[in-house]
Amino acid sequence: MRVLVTRPREDAAGLVAALEARGHEALLEPLLTIALRDKVDWPAGYQAAQALLITSANGARAFAALDARRGLPVYAVGDASAAAARELGFAEVASAAGNVDDLAALVVEKLDPAAGPLLHPAAGKPAGDLQGALATAAFTVLRAVLYDAQPAEALSAACTSALNDGLIDVVTFFSPRTAAAFASLVTAADLSQDCRKVTALCLSEAVAAQISGLSWRQIVVAARPEQDALLEKLDALAAGGADRA
Repeated sequence: MRVLVTRPREDAAGLVAALEARGHEALLEPLLTIALRDKVDWPAGYQAAQALLITSANGARAFAALDARRGLPVYAVGDASAAAARELGFAEVASAAGNVDDLAALVVEKLDPAAGPLLHPAAGKPAGDLQGALATAAFTVLRAVLYDAQPAEALSAACTSALNDGLIDVVTFFSPRTAAAFASLVTAADLSQDCRKVTALCLSEAVAAQISGLSWRQIVVAARPEQDALLEKLDALAAGGADRA
């Protein structure tokens, strides 16, 4: 199958490798560009944080690029962001294997709000309200805006041509922002009708909601918000189970 990968370039390598290992052809079309901020206004008291809250691999990378500490415990939203933290040298890493609500629940279970604040390296427009979710349990979450996820201004010529020519079977979406960017760019380029023979493969219902206004062959949502679960759905599609995936 021919699969369009819309993840930021920094996050796409593992997915592309997994697709190619399954015999699929991957077309990389990063719809968000990750840019570290030149100037960071660290929140007061951030050095006293008892742990890091990581809601994306990019948050882990941004913190590691700006702060040498690797001894802080890391609580990550999912397995991919947890793996990124380990690769960066963090030794104590726990994964919520889910979404922001699952991460908040894990923190409430494992940590004591009296032990100090929690530091959340984040983008300028973070997904979800982690601060609010943990405030109800008396935790103080310090959000450090370290990077921006900048949406693409247009689809590439290769992507446009592939959609026009019916050369894309599946488009993968991992975040609401990426899905929203795709919907906006496809509409602006008058390519909406070209999605009719394409399956949208989404990491979660929140992601699927952002592309639901387009006409797709079908929208398929992973059973869990993890890459492996999304690939399981892709395996079902490739095996001919598209309509029941």
